[in-house]
Amino acid sequence: MATFESILAAYDYRFPEALIAKEPVSPRDSARLLVYDRKNDQVVFSSFASIGDFLPKDCVVVFNKTKVIPAKMTLKKYTGGLISALYLETVGGAIRVLASGSLKQGDILRWTKDLSFEVKHRHGTQAILTPSFPIEELLSNLLLHGETPLPPYMKDSPLQETRRRSEYQTVFALDQGSVAAPTAGLHFTEELIKKIIQSGRSVEYITLHVGLGTFAPLTKDQVEKGVLHEEFYSIDAETAERLSEAKKIGRPIVAVGTTTIRTLESASYKGEITRPKGQTKLFITETYKPHFVDALITNFHVPKSSLLMLVSAFTGRKKLLELYEKAIGEKMRLFSFGDGMLIL
Repeated sequence: MATFESILAAYDYRFPEALIAKEPVSPRDSARLLVYDRKNDQVVFSSFASIGDFLPKDCVVVFNKTKVIPAKMTLKKYTGGLISALYLETVGGAIRVLASGSLKQGDILRWTKDLSFEVKHRHGTQAILTPSFPIEELLSNLLLHGETPLPPYMKDSPLQETRRRSEYQTVFALDQGSVAAPTAGLHFTEELIKKIIQSGRSVEYITLHVGLGTFAPLTKDQVEKGVLHEEFYSIDAETAERLSEAKKIGRPIVAVGTTTIRTLESASYKGEITRPKGQTKLFITETYKPHFVDALITNFHVPKSSLLMLVSAFTGRKKLLELYEKAIGEKMRLFSFGDGMLIL
């Protein structure tokens, strides 16, 4: 039986640090695109703006319309030390955060002159904080005083907060609740989406709020149990009906991003959306057979990640690493602000 370490090692690959994209290209759809045709085992390099040349003629392209909130807070202890806290979820009248630094129960953490938190509990890297203000005001206060978090590998990104709020956000973002962007969607402009619709394809929107799992490395427990962190998803009734009908008549379903795949695969049964709202812990790996999604648009993901494993369900691990080797050879840009891949 494979060990946890050997499983992670099987999804490792090497790349030049210079290929990590620290900021997006402009315009968004000028990013590069690797297209992999599974049926013919063919690879084509193109630009994202030309993705319509490769999409199936009668497909349905599905986007995640979650919106990133400025979930990172810089808090000050009474000793003057600074604590970085990433909001994860609301727990009753308190919040759960991913926190740096030394904290103990009862510590008061100042956010602004008038806003503070009390540490109720600390466990590992997480803490439960009780706000000095009504919990209903948390989102409005985050919008005023929070910062947009970026993944650890982009810690030296030149983007200041104003640009982060606009550029680490899809153009169709609507439902507030994510701590990270569904990055495959970052390549789309409003004009590109219009072109896709005008070409006779359909476009649909679902919501999955991206949580802690995007930042956290895989754990041995997750791999052994075959479940990931929980993330909330929802599909409105009309969208669910249209997606079910499209699948029924054989129209290809193209998921934009791993979050969209997790949503559609979690929400469906035998080709129909039967669970349009809920929490998903779905851990998709190479042995998983997608039953609703036919093709996907995705970015290039970090080594040893659950996202890399998810994509391998569409290509197989060996082929996926071959595709990554080709992309790196072509000096394609990697990760959140990097280039894209279409797997047909």
